[in-house]
Amino acid sequence: MFKHILVPTDGSVLSQKAIDGAIELAQSVGARITAYACLPLYPYSSFADVAVELPGDFHERAEQDAREHLGAVEKAAAAVGVSCNSVTSVESAPYIGIINIAERDGCDVIFMASQGEGV
Repeated sequence: MFKHILVPTDGSVLSQKAIDGAIELAQSVGARITAYACLPLYPYSSFADVAVELPGDFHERAEQDAREHLGAVEKAAAAVGVSCNSVTSVESAPYIGIINIAERDGCDVIFMASQGEGV
């Protein structure tokens, strides 16, 4: 049976439904969870004369948003005794990070919503 569940999140309502299902599955089979958030690339444009947000500020804001989403997953998992860690990466597309983390961390299954705000 499943021992390690990857659950990507973007903080959306659909993503929360997947998180709830992943935690329930993990609890029922004794699995652990890795929560994942893909951080966006800085929206650089060579055609713009002005940056709306500095790259450092953009990355800091994206990281903070992700940490809030991931922290909620960790808290919900801990509340029912499920082991959970969280990771982030910066990728050109979320699916790249999802696949890379699943392979790197040896996840048995990916539990995710079909469509969210950014995943």
